[in-house]
Amino acid sequence: MISYEPLYKTLKEKNISTYKLINVYGLSRSLLDRLKHNRPISTVTLNDLCSILHCRVEDVLVFTEDGEEL
Repeated sequence: MISYEPLYKTLKEKNISTYKLINVYGLSRSLLDRLKHNRPISTVTLNDLCSILHCRVEDVLVFTEDGEEL
């Protein structure tokens, strides 16, 4: 399972709020909802997030076996 839990740690470290992602960087509320509920996103979106946050993919998502705790 892919989890976007690392994204929220990265946002905190970079001092970027979800409000800023929406209003400054133009991300949609529906995208943030998808991330919050670990739903699939495109690689283009993943690239955009990494560009915005100046980070690596590992700072946005993590893969775990189904049911495995992070």
